[in-house]
Amino acid sequence: MKVLRHEEFSEGCEAACNGPYANRWSKTMVGYGPEDNHFVVELTYNYGITHYEQGNDFLGITIQSSEALKRATATNWPIEESDGLKFVKAPGGYKFYIVDKPQPLDKDPVIKVALASSNLSRSVDYWNGLLNLKIFEKKDKSAVLGFADDQAKLELVDIGGPVNHAKAYGRIAFSCPFEEQPIIDQKVREANGKILTPLISLDTPGKATVRVIILADPDDHEICFVDDESFRQLSQVDPNSDADLDKFIKSDKSRA
Repeated sequence: MKVLRHEEFSEGCEAACNGPYANRWSKTMVGYGPEDNHFVVELTYNYGITHYEQGNDFLGITIQSSEALKRATATNWPIEESDGLKFVKAPGGYKFYIVDKPQPLDKDPVIKVALASSNLSRSVDYWNGLLNLKIFEKKDKSAVLGFADDQAKLELVDIGGPVNHAKAYGRIAFSCPFEEQPIIDQKVREANGKILTPLISLDTPGKATVRVIILADPDDHEICFVDDESFRQLSQVDPNSDADLDKFIKSDKSRA
């Protein structure tokens, strides 16, 4: 993946974007292409925090890339296997499942991101019935949903028990037209759904201000809907992001 943009913040996010921390933090967006048409990972770094307690909520990201497996082999990065699918673990323990096929050039190599569910039927009712994600595949213990055929999908996997977010949880984010955010707000309220952060505008130093609404599904997976008009400005690929990231990594004394 490539570093697409890097941003530094002096204090915690009003919408808890960096978790329950009030300290200085940074955000680094990485992916196989621009955020406007690719699935991207938001890496959040809280200065001075050296460990996160992980739960069982985030099950992994699936990517099609024989090239990634070759790079892992070349660098002696451990490759493990589960149910016939190979995977590697990031330094924090998060799993990246790798489909052993050539990385596509005409579409995003990220196939899906998987979240745990304590009750699959209830989860599908929320994501499909309330949030309008289309069901692409349904099995006894899992379902694959998404907004479009050519986008990365969300997989919900029934784990047969409670979902524990511990202290390392993140959130799934989507962009949508500015005018649709109040509609989402109204639908969730009418369904007695959980709204963690009502419509709020968030500033990024030197960049566009975006409006977001943050929800929680029945298992408390956080979902952010950001207004697409402002997000397109905020998410422009920054050619200086690699250099900025390196600079801040080298100057970070919080772990000394």
